[in-house]
Amino acid sequence: MYPLKEPMHIHSLGGELAEATILERMGDNRYLAEYNGVRCTAIYNPFVEAYYVDDKYGVIGERTGNTRRPQRDNRERTR
Repeated sequence: MYPLKEPMHIHSLGGELAEATILERMGDNRYLAEYNGVRCTAIYNPFVEAYYVDDKYGVIGERTGNTRRPQRDNRERTR
């Protein structure tokens, strides 16, 4: 079943649909996804039958491959 490549709702695009890939299932409703070379978390909403990819706050590990966007550290900075 995985990898699953289809249009998914992307957080950094304000929820717009874009092509992304689900790589594996990590829990009951938690998935490892890849969008634009970024590995991140995703969830599935069975009511609308769609995946939601969090490429803002759910980034996991390093980027893969060459991408156009510079790498960002999404963790909140505290003093």
